[in-house]
Amino acid sequence: MTDVDTAQLAGRKVIVTGGAGFIGSHLCEALVDIGAEVICMDDLSAGKRDNVAHLENRSNRPNFRFAELDVCDSGPAMDAVFEGVDTVFHNAASKKNICLINPHRDLDVNAGGALNLLQMSMKHGVRKFVQASTGSVYGEPQIFPTTETHPFEPVSYYGVSKLAGERYVDVFHKLYGLDTTILRYFHVYGPRQESNEFGGVVSIFLRRITQGQNPIVFGHGEQVRSFTWVKDLVEANLRAALSPRATGQAFNAASGIRVTINELAKGMLEILDPQQKLAVEHGEPLIGDIMEFDVSNTKIREELGIEFEGDFWGTLKTALADIDSFLGKTDKAEAAA
Repeated sequence: MTDVDTAQLAGRKVIVTGGAGFIGSHLCEALVDIGAEVICMDDLSAGKRDNVAHLENRSNRPNFRFAELDVCDSGPAMDAVFEGVDTVFHNAASKKNICLINPHRDLDVNAGGALNLLQMSMKHGVRKFVQASTGSVYGEPQIFPTTETHPFEPVSYYGVSKLAGERYVDVFHKLYGLDTTILRYFHVYGPRQESNEFGGVVSIFLRRITQGQNPIVFGHGEQVRSFTWVKDLVEANLRAALSPRATGQAFNAASGIRVTINELAKGMLEILDPQQKLAVEHGEPLIGDIMEFDVSNTKIREELGIEFEGDFWGTLKTALADIDSFLGKTDKAEAAA
């Protein structure tokens, strides 16, 4: 275990790509509270300005600013943003569902965007680069529990493009000495998660149930997920940015919790539909959907000192007590429609 004082980030200029998104907005919030000089970079193709509106009040949050930029942009505007930056938290991504609609854009963002940001980081003397990746790089796991040494055999365009992004990160560390860390996310849940068809399953179920619609489970529903509380991922990012043990390393950022999609749907109905007016529906299986997750988080717990939230249902019940906050302002309007 390692002790990391995240207050060391105070005063440092940092970029959070995808900062107006679900995870990125929580990371921006934590960095602003620490006292870092935060640049939230987002092209708003998936992120929402509402997610960071509370940080844009300059009188109370003078250390936050928004930059509407695509991570693939390599022009003067990107150069200007990178001036004096100490740390990059690269959370922008083309979502898994989007890759089926436009695999070329998926590759451009997840691989080309990472390469572009790495080049900008070298050009401007960035000290640290933290890359958000995904458990999808492993493909259908064959070894349980799945550690960071599991072979890479992605079964989706998204997994392939995110793995390409990882490989670029490794190259810049090994060839140029850039201090990098890769965090592989697994099934993150929490407030502000996108609840449209491109969002996370918790928020999708929440939106449907609050609209009086049955939650739809794709396939048989026995797919196992390792749901991870968003605040734990924020802590993982902060520690990865500061710990010498994180240099050049990749970590599974996963809670270790095991919940099936059927259990999730039924459990959320019990919380949100006590009158039992709704029921679980089943749809066709999703292409590239992985059935089994049993993820080892031993490395990140031992090396970075992360203690993950283990009470999934307790945390979810508490979070869902304020449905409007969970869904976010834009989603709230949609749910009421």
